[in-house]
Amino acid sequence: MSDPHFVPEYRKPDSPGVTMNFDNSASIYHIVQPEDTFEVAARDLFRLVLEAQTAYPGWPRTLYLDIEGHRAPGGGFDNDFIEFQQELLFSAIAPFLTAFETPLTGGLINPEPQRNDLPDGLVVREDGGSGGIS
Repeated sequence: MSDPHFVPEYRKPDSPGVTMNFDNSASIYHIVQPEDTFEVAARDLFRLVLEAQTAYPGWPRTLYLDIEGHRAPGGGFDNDFIEFQQELLFSAIAPFLTAFETPLTGGLINPEPQRNDLPDGLVVREDGGSGGIS
């Protein structure tokens, strides 16, 4: 693992979407709604990352994720949105980010350089797992 070559200023945007920052980085803020399924949330999030790369090519990207609802009876996240924050985010989304902040992990910096070779879309299997990117 290498040291990150860029550490973004953590300034969560006031509203969801893609925002340009003063340090030539882009912030992506997404709120998963209670009615969003795993598949919808995954596709919406990937679309925002793609939008950020299109608007600000190669700029460091920081993701801020909030999740409303999707709670288990014990108070934590339900299984789908634990998987969303751990498996999907780390395997399919994080390589295309410099840093990210989720309710489950807090703020994390990608130890590898951010990739900018985003595919056109994200494939999500019906069972809620990430089928990969294409």
